[in-house]
Amino acid sequence: MTPEEVTEAVRSHMATLDCGCSAKILPNFIVLRIRQQDQHFWSPQLSLSFEKDEEDDSFTVIRGLYGPNPTVWAFFTYGYAALGIIGMFLGMYGFSQYSLGQNAAVLWALPILIILALILYLVAQFGQKIGAEQMFTLHHFFEDSIGHRIHVA
Repeated sequence: MTPEEVTEAVRSHMATLDCGCSAKILPNFIVLRIRQQDQHFWSPQLSLSFEKDEEDDSFTVIRGLYGPNPTVWAFFTYGYAALGIIGMFLGMYGFSQYSLGQNAAVLWALPILIILALILYLVAQFGQKIGAEQMFTLHHFFEDSIGHRIHVA
């Protein structure tokens, strides 16, 4: 299929049935989401990009990324970054104080930051489990649209 045929296949498949998905369709790019009324904080989305195969124009290379809503993605990214930066500065200050033989009580904040990072990680894993069923819905919708099985790597 060409990129245009893939786009049209998704558009026509979405129009023929109540799939539980919505799509933002642009040239050579589609974002599949769960319908607004079924979405929750952890709902995933599938971003797909299409390009013609360099060797054979009748084939299309499809690249997809399953992920959370960009707002959720940003929350966790900034959370890890903030904890890392705070930990780095507290560690530099605390170990400097320690090396000078002064009170380095600020170093007790490092285990707390590590625990907060672990909690952030566990919350992210929990959210992935909640959104897993919806991710399969998006995956199967796209497979049904193009009529091919897709290997997820």
